[in-house]
Amino acid sequence: MDHFLYRDGVLHAEDVPVPEIAAAVGTPFYVYSTATLTRHFKLFDEALAGMDHLVCFAMKSLSNQAVLKTLADAGAGMDVVSVGEYLRAKAVGVPGDKIVFSGVGKTAEEMKVALQGGIRQFNVESEPEMEVLSAVATGLGREAPITIRVNPNVDAKTHAKIATGKSENKFGIPISRARAVYAHAAALPGLKIVGIDVHIGSQLTELAPFEAAYQKVAELTEQLRADGHEIIRLDLGGGLGIPYARNNEAPPLPTDYGAMVQRTLGHLGCEIEIEPGRLISGNAGILVSKVIYLKEGEDRQFLILDAAMNDLIRPAMYDAYHDIIAVNQGDAGAEPATYDVVGPVCESGDTFAKGRAMDRVGPDDLVAFRSAGAYGAVMSSEYNSRPMIPEVLVHEDQFAVIRARPTYEEMIARDTLPEWLVSD
Repeated sequence: MDHFLYRDGVLHAEDVPVPEIAAAVGTPFYVYSTATLTRHFKLFDEALAGMDHLVCFAMKSLSNQAVLKTLADAGAGMDVVSVGEYLRAKAVGVPGDKIVFSGVGKTAEEMKVALQGGIRQFNVESEPEMEVLSAVATGLGREAPITIRVNPNVDAKTHAKIATGKSENKFGIPISRARAVYAHAAALPGLKIVGIDVHIGSQLTELAPFEAAYQKVAELTEQLRADGHEIIRLDLGGGLGIPYARNNEAPPLPTDYGAMVQRTLGHLGCEIEIEPGRLISGNAGILVSKVIYLKEGEDRQFLILDAAMNDLIRPAMYDAYHDIIAVNQGDAGAEPATYDVVGPVCESGDTFAKGRAMDRVGPDDLVAFRSAGAYGAVMSSEYNSRPMIPEVLVHEDQFAVIRARPTYEEMIARDTLPEWLVSD
């Protein structure tokens, strides 16, 4: 469920008409719903009730500070994958003991910043990383809490570019080597083993891959405890998918996920950490765009929008499907039109949909891309020298711009000319 609904034929974001936002900020823009963000966080939090747990929002899906503050105020921790994300979380008041640092390529400088600022744990991905962290921690006179990410070689049955739990993926250490790697970690100064980390991929639409991975983690927990390691925390990553309104996709509910976690891991007495991103933010945001032209092709109609692949890269990069709807509904019973929906960037890849049936629209009409809150704004760019588009947060009948669109002058001024190109 989200809070983008039609009222009297006009799409609203909570209690705000979307055309009102468009008139104020121009198009294209992203808009997020506070009510949807907090509802989705609470669904996960309640799904793990009865277990000691922490829900950490995966910031890589949506890292605007207003969104982070909204979720932190609701009780969320944060999962970060760079020092920039770490500093964003700290900037909105998230305490270090609620921040988990993931990622395969943490640098010594990033480790230093997190150790000095406070960190719940590092999810260590390799032995070389573990050794660097040991050196950094001892150099600072600190102790770094760690989990080690294991790769269970489980097929997540998701898009190849977002699968992370197979042996061919770059993430984690082979689970078959886990006992040896944990023994190595225990021998290194400055490290404190606190648990195990696993994450098998994103946009999973069934529970079976999770359960297969978690059963392996349960077995490993028993083995590591027998080896003398204190395993008090299990970081299960994220990955539960959302419905993108195609083929009647119906991913499992958080309650079903929570019941499965309890069934497979509840007997171990560990604190459970999960790191959902897409399921919290995906359906909490839409991308709003304006039609520039309706162009007649030889055998199709092209709907040319002012949004482009640099604003929403997912269709070009992942062949991702987004429901595209008219902001002002057509007449009831009117025949839909079929369009190839494209942007203005000079790339054939700047195509959002082909042969898409939708309400008939024309120049200057507004359309909205549903399920655009995750991996939308965070992956946008200024390709073709197109300024980054605004982000807007709605709360009931209020809205605020939470990232402004830069002017062309501001965008161009970020470049500098070397001395030899500056004329006298």
